[in-house]
Amino acid sequence: MPAIGATGIPSASRRRRALGHVPYRVFAAIVLAAAAACALAGPRLGPANLGVVVNLADPDSVWLGEYYRAQRHIPADNLLTVRFEPGQPVMARAQFERLYADLGGRIPAGVEALALTWAAPYRVDCMSITTAFAIGFDAQFCATGCQPTRRSPYFDSDTRRPYTTHGWRPTMIIAAGDLDGALALVERGIAADGTFPRGTGYLLRTGDRARSARARAFPAIVELLGRRVRLRYLERDYIEDRHDVLFYFTGLKQVPALDTLTFRPGAIADHLTSAGGKLTGSRQMSALAWIDAGATGSYGTVVEPCNLLEKFPAPGVVIARYLAGETLMEAYWKSVAMPGQGVFVGEPLAAPFAPPAD
Repeated sequence: MPAIGATGIPSASRRRRALGHVPYRVFAAIVLAAAAACALAGPRLGPANLGVVVNLADPDSVWLGEYYRAQRHIPADNLLTVRFEPGQPVMARAQFERLYADLGGRIPAGVEALALTWAAPYRVDCMSITTAFAIGFDAQFCATGCQPTRRSPYFDSDTRRPYTTHGWRPTMIIAAGDLDGALALVERGIAADGTFPRGTGYLLRTGDRARSARARAFPAIVELLGRRVRLRYLERDYIEDRHDVLFYFTGLKQVPALDTLTFRPGAIADHLTSAGGKLTGSRQMSALAWIDAGATGSYGTVVEPCNLLEKFPAPGVVIARYLAGETLMEAYWKSVAMPGQGVFVGEPLAAPFAPPAD
């Protein structure tokens, strides 16, 4: 185990040794997250800060939005309506901009984040729909080929009020393979609150080298955070018959044996691949497969991102911030430096490592 100081951050000598095998920017993000885990201030995002967006042309979206609002005690004024033909995977930019302009004038003061209640569309032109709702359409979040995009000021930040601080409303899709699965997702998120669940985080280096780009940082993550939660770094393609899954980060087109796993309420899981954010009709495994298997949050990209690490969640950041009591929405969004091509899916307000709100 690393030498730990009073702040909970590994000693300088251990950090320097770790730099020998982990890229500096990745390691720095991990260290910053570990520091933030000890020094967060202010209340986390709560029901009054979340707007729930439903599509009036989609009865399932309306039903799910009303159910979620009631279960989370979200103010009635925070239920926001839009209307568009449901089921299409990609929304045209012009249609989105009209919809977004109309919505913007109806969002109540104090709403700092949004939840969408549909699986499709998951994309607006070349952007993910969650980033489009967070900040509006901006071509700087798109890329042709293996190029970086505009960065998020919310990445690994300590703010608890992203719209007030940065003008961003982080957005998450509440969805699953069907309506019953989405309702179960909501129930899992609520059941997780304040439970401080025991479980294991599995960080896998698979035989797919390109999709295991994040794995270079996994041993350092285990060293830095392994005293706060059980973490296992494994060099194998998948796990099976595990009944304590709290985190699962891997890289494959398709992840086998999900039906043999039991996820703890509040669990986060994702796989680095090109099309995990294509929530419907993808040839690769959709992020919704994690939700249907029992995870409470996942992430995937909607257009080819290549394997640029900034376009995917940094596991060290999301784990540390989640353990520090941030909501799923906060911890996950803060772990992606370039979120323009990726969608966040899950129950936004799940907070398994936070004490009950007053």
